[in-house]
Amino acid sequence: MDLLINWLVLSLAVWITASVLAGFHVRDFKNAVLVAAFFGILNFLIGWLFFVVFTVATLGIAYLLAFLTRWIIDAIILWLVASMTPRLHIDGFGWALLAALMMAALGTVAEWLLN
Repeated sequence: MDLLINWLVLSLAVWITASVLAGFHVRDFKNAVLVAAFFGILNFLIGWLFFVVFTVATLGIAYLLAFLTRWIIDAIILWLVASMTPRLHIDGFGWALLAALMMAALGTVAEWLLN
């Protein structure tokens, strides 16, 4: 049940982000649900690997600045999702960074409200 709730929250975060940010485009809520699923799967499969690579490459600084590292990794994964599916279009990496930040904020607020 938690997985479905998290997926719904992420779907809403994608949809709201696309509604607010001019450089982040998702056509409708159905596409937002699919983008959220794709983002979640990629984040699960390769998000940890990116985190380890960033930590080793920066000699541990990425681990100390985990929030910034996770934010950049989420933006990279969003960029990958946009390159792999026509359901999401991002105008530039700066928009991906803004979208990742906004999605994280929306997810945090939703988690706070649900608890």
